[in-house]
Amino acid sequence: MTQRHSSIAIHSLHDHAAAHGVQRLQLLQSAKKWALSGLALLLIGAAIVLAFRFSHSHALAAIAKEQSRIYVKTVAPKMSSADSALTLPGTLQGFVEAPIYARASGYIERWYKDIGEHVNQGDLLAQISAPEVAQQLIEAKATQEQARTNAQLAQTSFTRWESLLKQDAVSQQEVDERRNALAVANAVHASTTAAVHRLQELVSYSRIVAPFSGVITKRNIDIGNLVDAGSGTKLLFTIAKIDPLRVYVYVPQNYAQQIRVGSKTDIRLRELPGKIFNGQVVRTAGAIDPLTRTLQLEISLGNPDGQLLPGAYVQVSIKSKDVHQQGVSIPSNTLLFRPEGPTVAVVDSEGKVRLQRVSIKRELGTEVELSDGVSIADRLIINPPDAIISGDIVSVIADKRSAP
Repeated sequence: MTQRHSSIAIHSLHDHAAAHGVQRLQLLQSAKKWALSGLALLLIGAAIVLAFRFSHSHALAAIAKEQSRIYVKTVAPKMSSADSALTLPGTLQGFVEAPIYARASGYIERWYKDIGEHVNQGDLLAQISAPEVAQQLIEAKATQEQARTNAQLAQTSFTRWESLLKQDAVSQQEVDERRNALAVANAVHASTTAAVHRLQELVSYSRIVAPFSGVITKRNIDIGNLVDAGSGTKLLFTIAKIDPLRVYVYVPQNYAQQIRVGSKTDIRLRELPGKIFNGQVVRTAGAIDPLTRTLQLEISLGNPDGQLLPGAYVQVSIKSKDVHQQGVSIPSNTLLFRPEGPTVAVVDSEGKVRLQRVSIKRELGTEVELSDGVSIADRLIINPPDAIISGDIVSVIADKRSAP
């Protein structure tokens, strides 16, 4: 009985162990299957990500390449004319302009001429009330009369004593004393006469008159204003002679050799489109200003009808024969200013950039004339980027103009 029970227990344990082993094997197989499935999913996901990134990197590279491409417009130089006019700014000025100050102190009693009025030389502009100067003149005249009387008395006394000396009635010493008294009296009379003349001049200065014929351009006084003698205190009037007019222009040094006295000029005002006024260079400074490196010119311009006004801004075109060889002109917006000097960006047939130094001959406003550096067969980039360098590849959109 005991043996039977023991064998039953042993068989039971064996069956249980076998069942447990089968279960573990099934679990391991299931786990392996899931692991392989997960690994396969990871591999598939990694392949998808890599493929996406590869495709995206190619797209980004294409976009970057497209965005890095420089699109430019080009222009071809053109031949400049040997006969040309140099255009410079200028300001019209009266042929004679004078500020008028008071030479006598006092109050403005009355003024007679206002701005814009034409006056002739000697016309009365204003009257200054200076009663103290008039009183000083009266006193000076009285002193002059007294000195004149004393001089006459000294002359009579000297004449009498000189006749008595011939009769040996007086001594030579007494005659010399009378001669000295006469000289002193004459000197005092001359001094008082000079004082009278000075005060008469001061009284005449109370009348402000026009020094020359012209137009009153400023009036800075009114009745009752106090003025002091001397310039630099209070400006009373400004008068200008407007026929002819002067125009001062400043020519850069590199054009100074082309300008001659007698050169004809065309003067234009923006307010009068299409109208040209003819002037002439009448003189030059004869020296280059070391501060501005320019030559000052004076141009005379007739203004018989008074159409031109002093102070107006004008454009002066000076006609001159260029003594240098003919060059090429390019737009100003094709220039690059580098430490080595003015430079242009030239594009070859393959779209490759070459930076070329140029020499500026003269400036013509929106264009500059070059003496060397480029030819009419070159293509220049308009508004080149500051960062452009030789060897860059660019795409040309279209030429703005072609070479003549």
